[in-house]
Amino acid sequence: MEHKKITLNEEQRNILEKFVKNGTNNSHLITRAKVILDLDRSNKKEHMRIGRICEHVDLSRQAVNDIRKAFLEAPSMDMFLQRKKRETPPVEPKVTGEVEAHVVALACSEPPTGYAKWTLRLLAHKSVEMSYIESISHTTISTVLKKRNISLT
Repeated sequence: MEHKKITLNEEQRNILEKFVKNGTNNSHLITRAKVILDLDRSNKKEHMRIGRICEHVDLSRQAVNDIRKAFLEAPSMDMFLQRKKRETPPVEPKVTGEVEAHVVALACSEPPTGYAKWTLRLLAHKSVEMSYIESISHTTISTVLKKRNISLT
């Protein structure tokens, strides 16, 4: 497979070296910068081979090739050294503050007739029955109650 050689100019090299040495950047991005510095063939008679780069940064050959491709396709050095922006918005949480309030109020109330105390599954079932939420698991009920330091015992 034919690979384009990466030849950095002095300014690009300085930006990458400063980025790696700064110590306040994301480790994933620092690794990307290290790979490009290792792939750089400017002013080098002996350059690192892919196998040695993989060992040096503890990545697979495919990961190194993906980083090379990303660098060559990036419109600028800044774009290469940033995390990719999320294309889809995050999923809204199913349990809102209002639902939490209903669950807590239910857990603090008297259990239904025939039950000595509330159980997580009973709370989940009753929350759906009372139309507080469309569906909810007993583990989510547990998380809500732990968040509020409420114990069912």
